[in-house]
Amino acid sequence: MERFEAWTRDYAPLPGIPDEFIDPHGLSRPHWRRMLSALAEYEPNEIQQSFATADRRIRNRGLSYRVAGEKDERVWPISRMPLLLTEEEWRGIATGVAQRAELMERVLADVYGEGRLIAEGALPLPALTGSKDYIAAMRGVRPPGGRWLRLYAVDIGRGPDGSWWALSDRAQAPSGCGYALENRLVVSQAFPDLYAQLNVERLAPFFRSLSAGLKSSGQRAEPRISILTPGPLSLTYFEQAYLARYLGFLLVEGEDLVMRDGRIFVRTIAGLKQCDVIWRHIDADWCDPLELNASSRIGVPGLLEAIRNGGVAVENMPGAGLVESRALLAFLPVLARRLLDQDLLIPNIATWWCGQSRERERVLHEFDKISIAAAFGDELPGLNGQSSVIAAEMQANERERLRDSIAVRGIDYVGQDIVRLSTTPRWMQGKLEPRPFVLRVYCAATTDGWRVMPGGFCRISDRADARAVAMGDGVESADVWVLAENPVEVSSLLPSPESARITRLLGNLPSRAADSLFWFGRYLERAEATLRVVRCLSARSVDPDTPMRLGRQSLDRLMGVLVGWGAVDPTTPAKGAAAASEQGLRSAANYGSALSLAHSARNAASVIRERLTHQTWALIGRLEVALKPARERRPSAGEIVDLADEALTTIAALSGLFDENFNRGAGWVFYEMGRCVERGANTCRLLRQFAAHDATEHSLGVMLDLIDSQITYRSRYLVGMALAPVRDMALLDPFNPRSVAFQVNRIDEGISTLPILRRDGMLEEPRRLTTLLRAQLTAERAELVDDARILTVEQELLALANAIAGRYFLQGAGQGRAEKITGFE
Repeated sequence: MERFEAWTRDYAPLPGIPDEFIDPHGLSRPHWRRMLSALAEYEPNEIQQSFATADRRIRNRGLSYRVAGEKDERVWPISRMPLLLTEEEWRGIATGVAQRAELMERVLADVYGEGRLIAEGALPLPALTGSKDYIAAMRGVRPPGGRWLRLYAVDIGRGPDGSWWALSDRAQAPSGCGYALENRLVVSQAFPDLYAQLNVERLAPFFRSLSAGLKSSGQRAEPRISILTPGPLSLTYFEQAYLARYLGFLLVEGEDLVMRDGRIFVRTIAGLKQCDVIWRHIDADWCDPLELNASSRIGVPGLLEAIRNGGVAVENMPGAGLVESRALLAFLPVLARRLLDQDLLIPNIATWWCGQSRERERVLHEFDKISIAAAFGDELPGLNGQSSVIAAEMQANERERLRDSIAVRGIDYVGQDIVRLSTTPRWMQGKLEPRPFVLRVYCAATTDGWRVMPGGFCRISDRADARAVAMGDGVESADVWVLAENPVEVSSLLPSPESARITRLLGNLPSRAADSLFWFGRYLERAEATLRVVRCLSARSVDPDTPMRLGRQSLDRLMGVLVGWGAVDPTTPAKGAAAASEQGLRSAANYGSALSLAHSARNAASVIRERLTHQTWALIGRLEVALKPARERRPSAGEIVDLADEALTTIAALSGLFDENFNRGAGWVFYEMGRCVERGANTCRLLRQFAAHDATEHSLGVMLDLIDSQITYRSRYLVGMALAPVRDMALLDPFNPRSVAFQVNRIDEGISTLPILRRDGMLEEPRRLTTLLRAQLTAERAELVDDARILTVEQELLALANAIAGRYFLQGAGQGRAEKITGFE
């Protein structure tokens, strides 16, 4: 109880601004009293442990986002305290959001349909055509299911009188609902008892309805649904990958899709497969380089033609982002009465579009009392990327320049009332402090009408006087708890038993995903090989039992391998084994270092992030962390061996996760083939260095170290090191998981499970090459193998890798069609 009183006593809301915690009478609201009373039952160390648990889960799940202009992702900043809303208050919000969604749908239907609003003067044409999101090519197009919007969102905040106001609409590609779901998972798992006690409304029913709505847009009973992403550099790529995994949709980029005969197809390893529904997460202007932005490399050429032909359903339709323009806000109150015969239940802040003379004069007359914002887009012309400014806070010369710009070209500007956001409690250094927040609420179109997600995506500022809140430095995202009056029924996305069709094989692995899995395996294997060479180099450089001459020869060759692999600069070996070992381990400048290869593996994995478990992604991140250079002295040889062992252990854990948990479908086959090709080629390279015709007993021992086969060799042979047995173990032994023959056998077995494009009885090139190479290695005799033969095997493995890429990773217009094959559709 003392803790509850301390929290409420220290909490001081901003003067004159109602907030979520304190009511107009200065008392804490009942639902917050319930929350804090329940939280007060925890001991201080329990609260900190719960917060630490939440932080750990965020790191382990790889929950992240990217700020515009930044290369690296940031760890997702989650608020310690959820935003609480009562069921009664939420009903009013949900009703107002659904009404607003319906209004936007009707505006879009008219603008791209009959055009009566423009013809009758209710909506000025320049207020539409001034927006880059107005797409004339969509005029007259009949949208799938008769809807332009599948998912609508609106940012709302509390106004000065305590009521909710709409700040901005989101219809282009509303983001944040996936992060809202992740917020819920993290916070509810950190405080499971608290979550259950407060009867928090579940989110799963909303996503089930959203999924059903997307499926209803398809023309087939079981449509193929894809989430179209800009790619791993997208600001919200984590969310897109998470939604694809959570909902069971394909995550595709523009190059994964192709238009044929007025329809859209996914390029898969089994050929072209029809794509029925696209949930786009890229701006419309970038969707189709043929008809829209010609510089786009993330769109699908011919997409608009396919939409017009009814060959694909795109949600939301290109052109829907038109309703996001601030210019339209000025007309929404009138449009609501005209189209719905209702006043807006959640009105937007007062807005005047300066493209009309009377409104422009009003804005200029009240210039110092309002804010000025861009009418279209997010940047005010000539103001360095700012989306809005308060004229009274500007320098005199800037104010006059802005006034002149409005007078000359008012179409680009709107004037708006200045909004001061209400606050919600934010946990800061062990106490609650009021901070402004913005709540994004989502509304999905379903066969039964609009359904609003109970909660939303909340952003809380770190500043006490914020008027807008966007993810960036100091901003946190809070889970949103809608508190039901009665216990809430547990719900999930699991289908009913009678509606679930059992499937064991999927032939819809996109070519890009197969490519990324293949290269993820190759980069991981390259990193492992480099680590083994570095470990061997460091260990043998300080081995007192190694003869000087033989040891120097092996060290030179080990360093030569690292130079040849791009892990070490050609000048570094002259500085000694220690310098070469450190550089090969964790140089960020050398493309072949273990650190650079771990980074390349992570980049490849990021493209197929939706196919990886959270544990897998956490291990990939741990591998990079283990190899990153520390700001300290150069590590000793023993420390380098330890660092290499730690990284090798992480790679072994990754391999174990893949072997134990990754379904033995096409994705696993490509990952496995990537590792096998790289391991086989690397083993051949090492054989030519340490088991060549002039090999010594010492160099043969190095070879066995590098392929981790010392124990096996000594258990088989009692006569000491000999060339033929070592070559047999490394090259031809089908029972040694490190041998070249073992890798070729695995590749051949994997390729035999993949789909084929032709039914003419002829072996496709990858299968032909593996069949031939497998037979040759099976019949080969170790004592007859020479250095030239080892080089030939290496070249044949690399040719096989190219054949696999040429057959399965086609991305050009010549992608072949597949006949229907059993198990694939």
